[in-house]
Amino acid sequence: MSDTGRRLARMGAAITLGCGLSGCTLRVLDPTGPVGMQERTILLNATIVMLVIIVPTMLATLAVAWWYRPGNPRAVRRPHWSFSGRIEIVTWSIPLLAILFLGGIAWIGSHDLDPGKPLPSKEKPLEVEVVSLDWKWLFLYPEARVASLNRLVIPVGRPVQLRLTSASVWNGFFVPGLGSMIYTMSGMATRLNLEADREGTFRGLSTHLSGDGFSDMTFETRAVPGNAFAAWLGGAQGSTDTLDDDAYRALSRQSSNDPPKTYRLADDRLFDRIVAQALPPGPGPVAGRPDPSVSPRQGH
Repeated sequence: MSDTGRRLARMGAAITLGCGLSGCTLRVLDPTGPVGMQERTILLNATIVMLVIIVPTMLATLAVAWWYRPGNPRAVRRPHWSFSGRIEIVTWSIPLLAILFLGGIAWIGSHDLDPGKPLPSKEKPLEVEVVSLDWKWLFLYPEARVASLNRLVIPVGRPVQLRLTSASVWNGFFVPGLGSMIYTMSGMATRLNLEADREGTFRGLSTHLSGDGFSDMTFETRAVPGNAFAAWLGGAQGSTDTLDDDAYRALSRQSSNDPPKTYRLADDRLFDRIVAQALPPGPGPVAGRPDPSVSPRQGH
């Protein structure tokens, strides 16, 4: 094997190993549910449109370089040539068409996939309220009066209407397997509609840097059949832990890697009170130092 071949082989092995160690997947290209599927279609269509420009341009560059090589006597050189209307038309019309195609895709997709637009379904949507804390996720089910920490459970085939806010700093909510990332902001409520069309467990994560515990701010999303979802709600309603104001204040303190946990919800208007800031936001780090359980920097 030549030196170039060996270098390429080592580079390929390094990329493969890096992807394996980092746990990167193509879940965005293998989504479940109507939102993720439509987003994948937009992504693929946009990629194809851009490749229509990139690939011919690269081939034309190679062809011109080969044709005008020093050893080709048939290449006609025109050192004083400066303008061609035909070439200008081709040069500008192709990018213009690409922009029109990409603009049309973005325009249609942004309206069809409006996060606040309800998904078409004969079933009543499930209402879930989401609160981003330092550094964990709290999910409230007001109709069933239950809450879940770091685990979102939804029924398969039923739309889910999410209302989201932050009890601390600006954050980002994203389940790549279902689609549509959206921000959470203190004192505001955003909306997101999702649906899972098959059973599975999907990784959810924070997409906005929010401090020392950001890298561990993940949660588990479980899409289960309707009867299993009803059983999970029943188990949560029988929990011995109650999420009242005192329990919420305890949760709002900085912590990381909290295990999933379910609660009985004492007040089904807890989310609205958090948005209205009737309950104080999380205390944050004391004197600029993170909690010892989160970061080793507390001794500096």
